[in-house]
Amino acid sequence: MVTRCSTLRSGGRMLCVPRVWPDLWGSRVLGTLRILTLVLCSCSGKPASLPWDPPAISSWEHQGGIVFIHMESSLYSLPCSPIEMEVADPTYRWVQDRAAPKLFSVTKEGHLLFQHFQAGDSGKYTCTISYMKHGVPVSQTFHYSIFGYHVLGGLDTVLLFHSKLCEDEWTKRFLWGLQDKLRQLEIEQHCKVQLTATFCFPSLNNPSDEFIVQVQLEVSLFGPHWDEHCNPQDMETVTDCYRKTVRHNLGEVQLALTRFFKEHKSFHVTGADISSTNFTNEFVGFLKTKQCSGGYGQTKQLQRCLDCCIVCPPGTFSPPKNSQCFPCPVGTYSLIYGVEFCIPCKDGMITRLLGASSVTDCVNKERTKQDVSITHRIPVLLLIILPALLALNLFFILSSCYWFYQEYQVSSPRASKMTGSTTRMEMVTSFFRIPRQGPQAGHDAGPASDTSDLDTSHLDASTSQRGDEEPTHGAPSPAVTANLATVTDEATPVLTLEDRKETF
Repeated sequence: MVTRCSTLRSGGRMLCVPRVWPDLWGSRVLGTLRILTLVLCSCSGKPASLPWDPPAISSWEHQGGIVFIHMESSLYSLPCSPIEMEVADPTYRWVQDRAAPKLFSVTKEGHLLFQHFQAGDSGKYTCTISYMKHGVPVSQTFHYSIFGYHVLGGLDTVLLFHSKLCEDEWTKRFLWGLQDKLRQLEIEQHCKVQLTATFCFPSLNNPSDEFIVQVQLEVSLFGPHWDEHCNPQDMETVTDCYRKTVRHNLGEVQLALTRFFKEHKSFHVTGADISSTNFTNEFVGFLKTKQCSGGYGQTKQLQRCLDCCIVCPPGTFSPPKNSQCFPCPVGTYSLIYGVEFCIPCKDGMITRLLGASSVTDCVNKERTKQDVSITHRIPVLLLIILPALLALNLFFILSSCYWFYQEYQVSSPRASKMTGSTTRMEMVTSFFRIPRQGPQAGHDAGPASDTSDLDTSHLDASTSQRGDEEPTHGAPSPAVTANLATVTDEATPVLTLEDRKETF
């Protein structure tokens, strides 16, 4: 026998528990020691931990909640946990629920960094932090739902240019040159200028020789580093800072565009295969807008900014110049956040319901038609089957009432004597299992003392005569009724006419 000492800590005291390994019944002794150790540890008020138990892995799941990040944010840092966790040598792992793999920028502290946040960056993110605690592996997982949003504010610009030509080739070259010169203004004013539409029509003053080219521009105030003066981590005041920044930038961009077109009054277009021409600016108009960007819609999810525009989730869309997210129509779907238009299914495919968010929601049209036809037939079948079932139930109820009434009439004391006699006879016959025979059987069932004085020839004649007559209304003859009254036991012998002949 080998004796060793294992030290256990219980209630601040050191307990020395002998570890005995006998040659025989070692498992029983070990089990007894395990129970004793658990009792000592439970008395100390602390959880029991046995030295020979392998360490278990502890893991927890947490819901980090919804996180709103403004579009084109210069830098947003999302920690791995809502509160700072001071642990030794942790490891971090970030995952997004999207099919395409994506590289993340993660700091040493486990913070996920977003630079120039886009609508497509929205989604569900999971962060897992793993570390060791008292020699036991521990992991905690935090789940986040990230949505992009933006405050209201924008600028629409209308430009009118005079030109001698109105052809697509010249117009395209002119627009390329215009956008190239506007890039420097975008960098300086931290904005984005997007061409939305162009029109060309004859001039009213000289329709034959002069044309007017109308150019429409949409100016977004959320360009690179537009929010460099705001701290996105300060959730209480960041929205107010965004609003002030948008109002300030809106005025600055309008002044910058006005100066730009004063300095760039004419745009000269030339080429090897075409003659040179000029596009001269004659008018610049501005319209301040408060509309959601394409792929965004107003909701009440963001309580600190009820008039802000939230990115449309998969299965929904929002066209430009609209402030609401709509579910994708039947036959279309959307896979990502912030789409302006849904993707149509392939030819011969259709979705069953609105708001499809996966290509697997597209099914064959014929199959859908069959399902729809079956669905439409169900009400018709119900209209046919339900009346039949109701009629069948009514018939069953009426039949039950009729048979109950008939039984009541048969068992009623006011019934006729003939009916009562018939009923009693049938009950007695069924109880004693006496076969119902003709009148001769009832006549022969008399007392044995009277049989010696009977004239058998006269009995045969009368019996044969009565056998030819059929009883009317099912009523038994008086002889049968009288003889039945004498029956008291099933074992009582009943003699027929033939048996009595043999006895004589």
